[in-house]
Amino acid sequence: MTQYAMLVVSAVVVLAGASLFTNGLEWFGKRLGLSDHAVGSVFAAVGTAMPETMVPIIAIMFGTKAAGHAVGIGAIIGAPFMLATLAMFVTGVAVVWNRDNRPDYPNMNVDPRVIKLNLECFMGFYALAVAASFVDVFLFKLFVSCLLVLFYAIYAVYAVKSGGSSSGENDVLEPCWFAPKSENPPLPVIFAQITSALVLIIWGAELFVDAIQAISLALGASPLLLSMLIVPVATELPEKFNSVVWIKKGKDTLALGNITGSMVWQSTAIMTVGIMLTDWKLGPAEMWSVLLTMLATLLVYVQLRRTKRLTPAPLLAGGFFYLLFALIMVLRGAK
Repeated sequence: MTQYAMLVVSAVVVLAGASLFTNGLEWFGKRLGLSDHAVGSVFAAVGTAMPETMVPIIAIMFGTKAAGHAVGIGAIIGAPFMLATLAMFVTGVAVVWNRDNRPDYPNMNVDPRVIKLNLECFMGFYALAVAASFVDVFLFKLFVSCLLVLFYAIYAVYAVKSGGSSSGENDVLEPCWFAPKSENPPLPVIFAQITSALVLIIWGAELFVDAIQAISLALGASPLLLSMLIVPVATELPEKFNSVVWIKKGKDTLALGNITGSMVWQSTAIMTVGIMLTDWKLGPAEMWSVLLTMLATLLVYVQLRRTKRLTPAPLLAGGFFYLLFALIMVLRGAK
């Protein structure tokens, strides 16, 4: 019973941290005049990606070689899968749930150029990282890793310098939580709020991971199933909660930018960790995850490309892909 109580408490901690984080980032974007693309896809994405960044690094660096590498690779491959399926599904549910407050429903209030660019970058970078698993040559893997880091740097600079709607430019923001009486809170206060929020988010996510692991192991779940299906549910909590908060506020570009920007980060920086620190050989389970991740991403991308708008339908389809992968893993015995 303690484990289930910890599950609830940790989720509340992450939700509180996400609310504090989104409020701080909105003020950060307003103070610096940054676009929603920069705030959602770069700053929010990298900030909330800390839990899933640390899990594979800790598993690879401090776990036993075989088990640690298996869990690390599973977590690295499982993270973008979780975002492309379950996080998208949760976002779609949030849109449907708040439909009465959306005059353009089912159309979402997104900048299609931003989300389309993020998805294009993700699919290209992700495919390159996966391709590295088929060539067992160190120099090739080093070359791919350097390319991925370079590509992300170019993407991040472009996102920060790109135009588009500014975060908070035309909105009346909620008061800054750390300076509720200030109409123009100083940047150090905003930084303190964002940092405090990240501490809460990471702490809550770690508690959630511990609770999930304890429950899963008690139920006899395999390490691979745990690393690909269970742990990413917890480590992706920040993105899910941030997106739900922003969807409720009608800030869909920030919400989906957070998810798709995290996918870009995970297809570059985190993939590089796996490529360089493990043997980076993807088995059948990992390849199923790759395939379903690409299919779920393509559904969203195709609608954006064809109609230049987005509805909850392709996001909700992500839930189907998650359940399909879970079923495949159970039938295969997570091998």
